[in-house]
Amino acid sequence: MTTQQTETATTIQAYLGQLPENIEVLEPSLETSRYSYDAATAKTAAGTQAPGPAVVFPATAADVQVAVRLAAELGITVVPRGAGSGLSGGATASENQVVISTEKLNRIIEVSPLDEVAVVEPGVINAELNKHLESHGLFYAPDPASFDISSIGGNIATNAGGLRCAKYGVTRESILSLDVVLADGSLITVGHRSIKGVTGLDLTSLFVGSEGILGIVTKATVRLRPVPVARKTVSAFFDSTAEGTDGLAAITLSPVRPAAIEFFDTPSLANIDAHSGTTLRERGAALILIELDGYGIGDQATDIATALSAVGGRVTVEADDDGVRLWELRRSGRGLPHDKWYIGEDIAVPKSQLAKVYAAFPALEARFGVDISAVSHAGDGNLHPLITLDKTPDDGPKPPAALLEAATELVKVALSLGGTVTGEHGVGTVKKEWAALELSQRSRELQHAIKAAIDPQQLLNPGKAI
Repeated sequence: MTTQQTETATTIQAYLGQLPENIEVLEPSLETSRYSYDAATAKTAAGTQAPGPAVVFPATAADVQVAVRLAAELGITVVPRGAGSGLSGGATASENQVVISTEKLNRIIEVSPLDEVAVVEPGVINAELNKHLESHGLFYAPDPASFDISSIGGNIATNAGGLRCAKYGVTRESILSLDVVLADGSLITVGHRSIKGVTGLDLTSLFVGSEGILGIVTKATVRLRPVPVARKTVSAFFDSTAEGTDGLAAITLSPVRPAAIEFFDTPSLANIDAHSGTTLRERGAALILIELDGYGIGDQATDIATALSAVGGRVTVEADDDGVRLWELRRSGRGLPHDKWYIGEDIAVPKSQLAKVYAAFPALEARFGVDISAVSHAGDGNLHPLITLDKTPDDGPKPPAALLEAATELVKVALSLGGTVTGEHGVGTVKKEWAALELSQRSRELQHAIKAAIDPQQLLNPGKAI
């Protein structure tokens, strides 16, 4: 251990010793190593025996203030952490940092049916909030695929999206106000409980999606929606991926606005069948999976079926149980290859350009020797490509350069079509180089200036997001 590492370890021990006894802590150890990575970086961290960071578990906003203020006094950098389900490396932490976990900040403080809002702490799990809201006839719309394990605070940090974004928008559209602890330990409230409110700059939107680099959310007022009077799943199978993308255009040109529109290309269907024991591929080479909701559900289903049948779709209005099964396959049916190198992406394009992204796959596959598939939140143009490359006996511990080169070229395709390098997962550490391809130098300078104004000591989640 170097002198600097020894000094840092001593400082962290002093930090832990000065925290009030009522705040639970874990000292750096092998036990805390799981707090050094998130879902995106867990694979590369597997098998390492290095001690993890110190972890602090505040139970109140005041506890967060104390923990952050003391860290600022001692010059210790802090990594805010929710459930650790992030897919961009935004919650990674080293042994010389302190993780502030929101696991214990998990209260649903209030539900107001007349205001159609709930007030929650950041550690509340997305699915648990919706279960709590069932008796009120309300629901919280953002629903990332990880809704049953991801926390509201983490969803806010990354501006998470999910399947129903096509109709209800991403997390930002459902956040009215936030309580945030800043890097100096002060607590501020941004936004409004009311639906409308334009006093001052929109700091709520600034904090949503900021990945913990500007502050730690301790309370959120979220917008709720009435549970639809009906929901119905419609599937449409096509004979090729290209024909399936024609179906996506037909939905946009129809009078129906589905709650969710998910698209599966040919290899994605084969992947789900292999992983889940299903037979989707026998029904077609591409699938559009649609959720309709609200009044007039029968008329909506008829109109959407007419539009999709006109472009070659084989349309089924699914029975309720079959629909539930199909949506479960969408969320968790696709497997990751254990015998191949792989990279998962999170690009987004204007939805009119989705077909061009899929059409770019064959040339990239031929150029780099990879295989590419993608499942998409097609209603808002967000693709989740999976790029794989066969392993060989000559490969070292790191994936061949061709894998990352193929991923970077696919990112460039998205940017050339007016898209972005990340639709909902955030930048974290994994996508910083790609973000530099999208953002101008002046834009990056402005973002760093905002960070410096709010956190001049660079104490909160340094090295992430920007």
